[in-house]
Amino acid sequence: MVDPISLEIFRSALTSIAEEMGVVLMRSSYSPNIKERRDFSCALFDARGRLIAQAAHIPVHLGSMPDSVAQALVTFDHFAPGDIIALNDPFLGGNHLPDITLIAPIFVQVEDASELIGFAANRAHHADVGGMSPGSMPLATEIYQEGIIIPPVKLWEADQPNHALLALVLRNVRTPDERRGDLAAQVAANRTAARRLQEMVDRWKLAVLEEHIDALITYATRIAQATIESIPDGSYRFTDYLDGDGVAASRIPITVTITVRGCELIVDFAGSSPQVQGNINTVLSVAKSATYYVVRCLMPDDAPMNHGTFAPVTIIAPSGTVVNARPPAAVAQGNVETSQRITDVILGAFAQALPDVIPAASQGTMNNITAGGSDPRTQQPFAYYETMAGGMGARPGLDGLSGVHTHMTNTMNTPVEAFEYAYPMRITRYQLRDGSGGRGAAKGGDGLLREITFEVPTDMTLLTERRSLPPYGLQGGEPGKCGENLLYHEGQETVLPAKVHFRAMQGDRLVIASPGGGGWGEIK
Repeated sequence: MVDPISLEIFRSALTSIAEEMGVVLMRSSYSPNIKERRDFSCALFDARGRLIAQAAHIPVHLGSMPDSVAQALVTFDHFAPGDIIALNDPFLGGNHLPDITLIAPIFVQVEDASELIGFAANRAHHADVGGMSPGSMPLATEIYQEGIIIPPVKLWEADQPNHALLALVLRNVRTPDERRGDLAAQVAANRTAARRLQEMVDRWKLAVLEEHIDALITYATRIAQATIESIPDGSYRFTDYLDGDGVAASRIPITVTITVRGCELIVDFAGSSPQVQGNINTVLSVAKSATYYVVRCLMPDDAPMNHGTFAPVTIIAPSGTVVNARPPAAVAQGNVETSQRITDVILGAFAQALPDVIPAASQGTMNNITAGGSDPRTQQPFAYYETMAGGMGARPGLDGLSGVHTHMTNTMNTPVEAFEYAYPMRITRYQLRDGSGGRGAAKGGDGLLREITFEVPTDMTLLTERRSLPPYGLQGGEPGKCGENLLYHEGQETVLPAKVHFRAMQGDRLVIASPGGGGWGEIK
């Protein structure tokens, strides 16, 4: 029987290791997207591949990081100290190609023997991994257009780097020096975890650590079951739509039916659109991430994050649909945009069961901006990627926050100073978008307005949502305002589509106005 006090000590110790991994990755990385925006996640797993701790980083990585470790275990039947497995293949444990995952088996010394006790894993969004446009978030119609595809391979083997593999990867990207630096930062983060777990074993012994890991997973399962039991039994159905896939203009439905039976939860996406030609498709691991995120939001704030947290949740996502696409489907924006809509439909369904708990829809998009070209200051290519904040949905009795990243993204906006230092572009306007939040007894948060002025010809891609269908209000609240993408060229304004690739010229100005959050409750 594990003592509750020691259980909390071990839980905090494991979580702090994952958090420290994130600090190492952030401080030692090269790219603004990782260093400034913190677009990464870190986690620990036991030797069976069960999640035992995850830092509070990116929700969209929540359900997909365990799939990466599971795929590594399937691919390799032997691990050695110093091995590091790399992958980004969405159909083999990844989520989209810019997110490269590094997994390190952790061996500790126990009585003069080296024993595998688990894995450290981190996932970071690289600003370019090749493909048909800078930033590797193109308007693609098959995954081969989106960048280099890395199945599970050993980037390091027995503490020796695989120079040939690294050279192959770097030859296929536009910014190889930045990629090399970011990959080195990911390696350092995993090595930090290995050192810290060795210290835990030295202090408490391996048997005690393993006993507490099992107890933590059991504890998390009990909390999840109690949370689900507090939801009224029944079936709850909700449908929302994506604006389009960037190829066809038709709206794309995502439907969910949530069934609550005692302490069990079934989340069924039957009725969702078949997979489409554009890259709004997503893989099963991303649908799992969005589902797990919403369930985690219903749990107490101090609930542990591990394998047991989602044990009572069953997810049904029919193969060949937009929420569980088959290869060679393009999936780059499915990870960022479809994940947000999956979150919206699950919250919409839960709002029927928990009307006084669930908030109105937040902005429902990550407002993906990618850019690239040649920087005259360095005579080198540059590649820029960013997601932009917007309005949070109003909550029962509380207004939504303005200008924040919500739901499946937990990143930050690139600071103006870092942006202008790194890229030949300027931020000429940056403000809240007053009045964009939906009205209600509680008001939705306002979106942002950000204007970029180009100093050199620049290849641009925008992947955005909620440009034609606004974020919904709840319980009588009004929807938030849709977002807008505007381009100013020689004094002429052009309204850009939600998904678009174009060439910006020197002196052009791009304005991204992000959506506001929905309102909650009727105005009395």
